[in-house]
Amino acid sequence: MALNDKDVARIARLARIELTPDQRTIAQAELNGILHLIERLQSVDTQGVEPLAHPLSAHEDIVLRLREDAVTEASSEARRQELLANAPDAQDGLFLVPKVLD
Repeated sequence: MALNDKDVARIARLARIELTPDQRTIAQAELNGILHLIERLQSVDTQGVEPLAHPLSAHEDIVLRLREDAVTEASSEARRQELLANAPDAQDGLFLVPKVLD
């Protein structure tokens, strides 16, 4: 799949950026290069290849040093009120936010 000038102009409009004709030509070449790379990556047969948790785990046994998932701060009503003090709107100890979707 290759992008044409019209596609690049539409992408620029959606991204809210203004491109000169020269910049649009450069962007078209770069985007087409990225798409070509993606096509090449998708053409590689990865059937039976186990995903890596770390790039070096293919060469050596890597143990990820993850911190313990533990509560580090006790909750209290005073702390909740302190955190909600800067909220534009709150109710029943919860942040109220404007509705985004209908």
